[in-house]
This record gives sequence, C-alpha cells and structure tokens, in this order.
Amino acid sequence: MIDESLMVEVNGIRLHAVTTGQGPTVLLLHGFPDTHDVWRKQVPVLAAAGYRVLAPDLRGYGRSEAPVGVANYTLDKVRADVIGLLDRLRIDRVHVVGHDWGALIGWQLAASYPQRVVRFAALSAGHPAAIARAGILQHLRFSYVLGFALPGIAEQVLRAGDWLLLRQFTGEPGQAERWKRDLSAPGRLTAALNYYRANIGLALPRLTSRIDVPVMGIWSDGDPALGERQMRASAAYVAGAFRFERIRAADHWLQLTAHERVNALLLDFLGRAAPPWPAACC
Repeated sequence: MIDESLMVEVNGIRLHAVTTGQGPTVLLLHGFPDTHDVWRKQVPVLAAAGYRVLAPDLRGYGRSEAPVGVANYTLDKVRADVIGLLDRLRIDRVHVVGHDWGALIGWQLAASYPQRVVRFAALSAGHPAAIARAGILQHLRFSYVLGFALPGIAEQVLRAGDWLLLRQFTGEPGQAERWKRDLSAPGRLTAALNYYRANIGLALPRLTSRIDVPVMGIWSDGDPALGERQMRASAAYVAGAFRFERIRAADHWLQLTAHERVNALLLDFLGRAAPPWPAACC
C-alpha cells in the first residue's frame, strides 16, 4: 500500500491531497467545515478493498492554499481545481464520493465531465435543482445559510464561546476540536464560509442536463440541514441508475457517525464485496 501526501499546482493555487492504495481511483470530496481528514474512516477500508484513494483538501481548507476574496470560491473554480488535480496526476476516470459541498461538486463533475466519472456517491446533499425545489421545509432547514453569508458576523458567531456553535454540529468524539484547530488559522474560517457567500445562487432552481453516470444518494435521518425529499427527488435528474439509501440514527456527518454502514454501501456500490456491519447501526 502506498501512502503519500501531495502538493500540486492547479488552477493558480497549491492544492494538498493525500493518496493511498492501488487500483481504480476513488476521489473523496469533503464539505464544510472539514478537510480530507473527515474521510479517515473510509480511506483504509477502500484501500484494503483494492482501490487507490485520493482525498484532497479543497481550496481554502487544510493545507491547500486559501486565496483571498469571495469570488475565488465559486463552484466552477473548485470544480476546475479537482479536474486540474486529476490531470496533473494523469488520472483519466474516477469513482467520486462527495459529502456536503463535496457532493455538490460531485454533481457538477458528473454533469460536466461524465467521461471522467465512473460512478458517483452523494452523501447528504442531493442534486442542486432537487434541493432548490424541495419545498418550504427544506428552505427553513437552510436558514442558517443566510447567517453564514454575513461577512464578519458569521465568523464572530462561530468563534464565540470557544466555538460553542461548532461543537453542536456533531456527536462524533473529538471532531469539534479538529474543526477548531483547522479553522483557527488566519483566514481559514473566512475561506470556508466563502463557499456559502460565493454560491448563494444555488438556492435558485436551474435547468440542468441530466446525469448519465450511475448515482447513489445516501441520506441520514439525523441531518438537520438536508431533508430526505431533496435526496429522493434527485432521481429525476439522473438518466442512469439512481439508488437511494437511508441511514437511521446518524447526523449530517454520516461518514463518521455511521461509518460501518456507509463503508459497506460504498463498497457494494463501487463493486467490491461489502463487510458485515452490526444490525443496530441502521
């Protein structure tokens, strides 16, 4: 097994990524407020199953550069980073697994570069048009986005009380301390919040081409931000096969709080034998 940390010049910035294993490549894309580290319970399992795992820190996160300015965090720029990374590493096709913002980037990759995507697993976040059309309850769930879009104020609120709000996000032991560590560096919290500020238009329905690659949507019933409807409705935007999986008793960070179930689903969807998991997990 090969373990490597990479710094790659792509799209005008230095992007950090980790890679391990050998075989077909699985690209893991994280969301807010994470780094590649959020996949720590998936990487060894996928590598042991015969995959090469590639997990970048998206721009603004982890060890990747954080350019100044909201306009530097539009999803088209982040998507270009990912394609640039694959090009630099001479990787033609990948299985994509994305969570949160990483899932939204995955939907864009599958729509714009279907020749580069073998299969796509979206965790938590469904197709952007399905989210936008998911109804008033989903819009209420997204009310926090308006707060995150307020420059300066959002940063103050998140840092208040020793990052008290951040500590409420997940019950995964130690995860809040990881977020605090990663976001405390100068400019990092603002860079993370700029994803919301630069892409506020995603809340508006858009006509988009349907996705031709096979897609699996995994949703957890303890997710306060994204409802079941938006993930199920994503099937309408997938021309290929669409598979929906519902995980019980897990929060938004299901790859951590329900990792055994998520790992089994990923291995099954990607084509490797899935290990058993405790019956109580789902």
